[in-house]
Amino acid sequence: MQYQKPVLIQEQRLKMSPQMYQSIQLMALPLYDLKAKIQEEVEKNPALEIIKEAPSPSIEEVSSSPQEEWDYFENSSDPGYVSSYSSYNNDASDTKQKFIEGALTRGESLQEHLLSQLAVQMLDDLHYKIGELLIQNLDENGFHLENPKSFIDKKYHPIIPDLIKLIQQFDPRGVCVKDYKESLLVQARLKGDAPEKTEDVIKDYLPLIKKGKPEEIAKKLGITEEEVEEITAFIKTLNPYPGRLYSNEPPKYVIPDLSVKIENGEFVITLNEEDIPVLGISPFFEEKEQSGEQDEKKDGAQKYIKESLKDARWFIKSLQLRNQTLFKITKAIIEFQRNFFLKGPKYLAPLTLKDVADEVGVHETTVSRISNAKYMQTEWGIFPLKYFFSNSISGAGSKGSRYSKAGVKEIIKEIIEENSTGKKLSDQKISDILKSRGINIARRTVAKYRSELMIDSSFDR
Repeated sequence: MQYQKPVLIQEQRLKMSPQMYQSIQLMALPLYDLKAKIQEEVEKNPALEIIKEAPSPSIEEVSSSPQEEWDYFENSSDPGYVSSYSSYNNDASDTKQKFIEGALTRGESLQEHLLSQLAVQMLDDLHYKIGELLIQNLDENGFHLENPKSFIDKKYHPIIPDLIKLIQQFDPRGVCVKDYKESLLVQARLKGDAPEKTEDVIKDYLPLIKKGKPEEIAKKLGITEEEVEEITAFIKTLNPYPGRLYSNEPPKYVIPDLSVKIENGEFVITLNEEDIPVLGISPFFEEKEQSGEQDEKKDGAQKYIKESLKDARWFIKSLQLRNQTLFKITKAIIEFQRNFFLKGPKYLAPLTLKDVADEVGVHETTVSRISNAKYMQTEWGIFPLKYFFSNSISGAGSKGSRYSKAGVKEIIKEIIEENSTGKKLSDQKISDILKSRGINIARRTVAKYRSELMIDSSFDR
């Protein structure tokens, strides 16, 4: 006969308090979300007060009033660092003003650019409306998203070809087409000076051009290799994706969480606290807490006051911990990536989360959270903190090759931009140049990195 009986089992569990969860959550928040979280907490907890509001960013207004300074690392023995862990001083205010002045503005989209040209054409309302529908149906390349006949009334189909032909002549030429081949054909026809057999090559032999086999094309078309080279040179003057000259994507605004610059040979780390309000504890609640300790009749109210004060103090402490950890991790990144900050992006060294975690004395997940969606302003531009973590090209982390994947990408970009031979460099040629510099990567790896850099192949360039 089977029966059940109670059994004692001893086990360990990690129980996370709401305060601990809140502290971890604050670690991961970028500046914009942190501001919203602070506002939410202030509205929820009456014991938490804003002592000083964050100033609204303005180009015309640059604050010159003295700021209260907080330096959690003032006893640091490292002479290579000067911490400016406070609201921006006057120099940093100048930097911020330049940043605001250089903020992104929304560029004209492809559709807007084409519609502005459609508006000045001598068209009646019907033709204009259909032309508008055709333009709105284009993707970022300038190609049809859907077959125009699928969304335009059948009785208007006869006027579609003429409107498409009209839009194809707009700037940029070659949009309102099915694909890149049709775009190249339209551009070749509109140019009017295309070599003979150009359309044949575009229609049937682009893959052979890409493979560098002009002799095969010459044999198939019954022309000389010199004529094929002339056709190839002409095709390279065309743009297979003309719509990409205009961006449909809205700009992404980035507010740096911190800045790093070099002053008098020393690295200066400045946390951006100007956009964050200064928090404090409500004097009223503190007074009630002290007076209530001797008043036993107000147990419910006193419990609420104590809980509110406890939550407020923990929130302020969590904010300070977030900033301290961000500062420490930034300091460690600078130590590992000194060459980047001194010489530029191509000197980015391999670095893993574990390297920084071991240096700072925290867990890898903490480094990952604090690096998430946060940005650093440097002498070389604004970079996400995640940018500084990159495996070596051998995939062995910081213990492998001294070249990081991101660093090699920058070198490839530099090689392509500085090429002055007059010939477009193939992936194999770039691989050979890298090998001459002691960076051994295969042609297919060069092609992969080039693609990730959004750089076209030598044929498309």
